[in-house]
Amino acid sequence: MSAPTLHKFLVYALDKTDEGAFERRQSVRAKHLEGAARAVTEGLVRMGGALLTPESLTGGDRKVIGSAMIYEAESLEAVRSVIEADIYYTSGVWDPERLVILPFVAATPFP
Repeated sequence: MSAPTLHKFLVYALDKTDEGAFERRQSVRAKHLEGAARAVTEGLVRMGGALLTPESLTGGDRKVIGSAMIYEAESLEAVRSVIEADIYYTSGVWDPERLVILPFVAATPFP
């Protein structure tokens, strides 16, 4: 039996912008990072991190506005299932209306 074909997917998950969104993020961050570490170990997540405002780099307050990740999985549906089970999704940190999951092909060597 051959191994399944794996594809890379870019996940762009902006946070909600309502009052308390940042506090929700902080309250579940440790649990989110535990799950992310497991996904990296399993080879499901190839890289990921927080998205910041441009002002975060130019002396303004460091403000997290979402997350970006590269997943490696059999299908877009498999990635969506994992994302929808993530505590950032289930606790209302990520905005499901602005969630983007797209197939990704690296044009440069991939780490």
